[in-house]
Amino acid sequence: MNPKDLSLFHLIRPSKNTDAKAPALFLLHGYGSNEEDLFSFAPELPEELFIISIRAPFALQPFGYAWYSIHFDAPQGKWNDVQQAGETRERLRSFIGEAVEAYKLDENHINLLGFSQGSILSYALALSYPEQFRSIVALSGYIDREMLLADWQKKDHSTLEIYASHGQLDPVIPIAWAQQSADFLARVDLKSFQFREFPVGHGVSAENFRDFKSWLSRVY
Repeated sequence: MNPKDLSLFHLIRPSKNTDAKAPALFLLHGYGSNEEDLFSFAPELPEELFIISIRAPFALQPFGYAWYSIHFDAPQGKWNDVQQAGETRERLRSFIGEAVEAYKLDENHINLLGFSQGSILSYALALSYPEQFRSIVALSGYIDREMLLADWQKKDHSTLEIYASHGQLDPVIPIAWAQQSADFLARVDLKSFQFREFPVGHGVSAENFRDFKSWLSRVY
């Protein structure tokens, strides 16, 4: 299968298990980055996982990509283009369906890992469509409730597992936003939820990587 045949450009690392449909992990990079960023994690992640690192659809200048626009110079302060984010959420959902069929993935074992803006979209996808996902790893992000489906609360989230982490010194997305999201998730009927803080900025430390890797190996 040529990755160009699907609706979003992406990189893949096939599962070592070719005898059955593989569980999958979809990687969603941050604002201004690209599909190669999180794909650097791939060699260290469980070999049973079929890993797909997706390039966000909107090109930025002079380089990088975004899942939705952030208006940094708006009079009222920077703000997210929520409508565009909702459209991207649905575009991602469609792409994941394409990938499941194209790569013969196990539709009952679909997982998400996102960083920053990719983490925000991972939350939006999984909370809006919990029946389609097994777990999320949400790194350095938060929940934007305006990006969730209007009826998300009517869904059954009891099979969804979430790992979230954040840097205590993050200058891009305040730790308070992640803590508020953790409080919010504590009131959702999830199968499991874990929130960890690390003494770093807007990034993933070696300790953080080992921690979510261990978590992911147990739940996927």
